[in-house]
Amino acid sequence: MIEQLDLQTFKCFENLRLPLRPLTLLSGTNASGKSSILQCLALLCQTMADDEWSSHLKLNGDLVRLGRLIDVVDRVYGQREFQIGLSDATFTCRWRFTGDPTDMSMLVGDVVVNDEAYVDERLRLLLPDSMPMSGFGDRLRGLTYISAERLPPQEIYRLEDPQFVSNVGPVGEHAVGSLYLNADESVMDELLMQGAPPTLLRQTQSRMRSFFPNCGLDVQPIQQANAVTLGLRNSVDTDFHRPVNVGFGLTQVLPIIVASLAATQDDLILVENPEVHLHPSGQAQIGGFVAEVAAAGVQVIAETHSDHVLNGVRRAVRDNVLNADDVAIHFFTPRQAGTAQVVTPTIEQDGNIDHWPDGFFDQYDRDMNYFAGWA
Repeated sequence: MIEQLDLQTFKCFENLRLPLRPLTLLSGTNASGKSSILQCLALLCQTMADDEWSSHLKLNGDLVRLGRLIDVVDRVYGQREFQIGLSDATFTCRWRFTGDPTDMSMLVGDVVVNDEAYVDERLRLLLPDSMPMSGFGDRLRGLTYISAERLPPQEIYRLEDPQFVSNVGPVGEHAVGSLYLNADESVMDELLMQGAPPTLLRQTQSRMRSFFPNCGLDVQPIQQANAVTLGLRNSVDTDFHRPVNVGFGLTQVLPIIVASLAATQDDLILVENPEVHLHPSGQAQIGGFVAEVAAAGVQVIAETHSDHVLNGVRRAVRDNVLNADDVAIHFFTPRQAGTAQVVTPTIEQDGNIDHWPDGFFDQYDRDMNYFAGWA
């Protein structure tokens, strides 16, 4: 598990030290840096996945497209470089990336691993080739990133070679294909729902029914084409329908469920806005679900604007699905002199939050106070 992320002059951060836990929730106002946390990890992933021997950080790839160096270096305190640092229980690595303002990739200036600096050395998975492999790079290369702008319902879903596409894709574009190709793969015992076979397809169907009662999935191959169709229904008394006729919520949550059930221990999943197109009760459920996934040993970092997602996590902690010490909640605000950019409320084992910073999921109370005063 990655236990800490350090950033220096990356986007809106001069210096940031961010503790990470099995489940980390990123909350806060718009344009305060939440997405930047996920993006810096996605940058490492897409660079490692595209070229394991690369000496440059790829700013524009399949996961994220961030533009040029001038777009990713903090314009207040940075010049032509930024740093990313990651730590787990036994391993610490810091990369310094540098270049010219118009560059669309950045040279690895140096790498510091467990306080030992490596300069001008051949890299594999952005790590010195001379050092023993720790599994750290493989974990980053294999992470799953699911963005907020997920694929809308489709008529058909392409099948991709699993040797080259191993997860659901940044907009969930490979979720249905992955479900079809890996239908009979086993799901971790910790994530199994009782009453359904332990395979990915059957467990996904069961999980979908927990969000959408009576939901059914039907994935069928298209003859003489590398593609499948997805049929959905929300009643056992109806036929399967095209996804566009069932509603966005089902197809928006499906990639999260498929990615989570296909994961193994020590995998890393990044999710933006898991609550998209979900009813408030479904938003609370997805909060409980990611807590369950984290409890199974899969690290989850989720950006959310939903107090219902937060409350779903709080309920999971209170119900002892996940230990309170295994949850980190970070509240981001725009940079302002004399004010911390990130505040970290603590969740207690009874599900309570020790303090609520101004602006931290308090809009309901503000609105009710307004109406109480107006009345």
